[in-house]
Amino acid sequence: MMIGMDGVREPAEGPHGQGDASGPRGARGPRGEFAPDVTGRPIWRLLMRGLGVYLPGWEMPAGALRVRDGAADGFGPPAYLDGDAGFGVQIPDRRRGLEPDREIYVRGRENPSFGIVVAGPAAAIGSRVVDADVLMRFARRLTFEELFDTGDADSVPYAVRGARAVENAVFLDRAAGVGLCVEADPETGALACPLYVRLGGPAERTVRAYGAPRADGAPRAEGAPHPTGQRPSP
Repeated sequence: MMIGMDGVREPAEGPHGQGDASGPRGARGPRGEFAPDVTGRPIWRLLMRGLGVYLPGWEMPAGALRVRDGAADGFGPPAYLDGDAGFGVQIPDRRRGLEPDREIYVRGRENPSFGIVVAGPAAAIGSRVVDADVLMRFARRLTFEELFDTGDADSVPYAVRGARAVENAVFLDRAAGVGLCVEADPETGALACPLYVRLGGPAERTVRAYGAPRADGAPRAEGAPHPTGQRPSP
């Protein structure tokens, strides 16, 4: 585990700029339309940082393919799209006691916000349906556990503040080939999963990202109902 102040910075520029959705074919890539409104946010930078830590040497995505009406090249189960709530993932199993790897990053100094990248089996999340609410609860619990020192009672307030300050979280399951990213609106605390990730096998070593930009520009309020017929049953 690492805690780095201002740890989520702009990635290094590539031939078209890291995270630049234009690529060599302009606004539309070779397999569909890119979503630059997603790749310009802190959650994208955290994803790039996490991929660099846990999948070094893999081919990084040039951008995030936009998913419209639940459709995009290569998009499908176990992921689903839930309107303004963004993406969710169906997990075939859930188990207690699993300890995924994690890295914590801090942005800002006066009013810091926390981001966490978690890598390991998705079953560790403990839910068969993982959406924005479930993933953020898991990320904040892990953050509290990392910041809390059992031998130092004074660490409790810091751990609580750190957990509450988590605004971005990335989960990567290389074995299952999936990843999910959640963000909290810094003003309202509303949650959404704007990015879903597909990881290729060891021989392929590629990463494909999908974006679910929100029409209203704001994440779904935590606890808001899901659109009927889109969210799978737990």
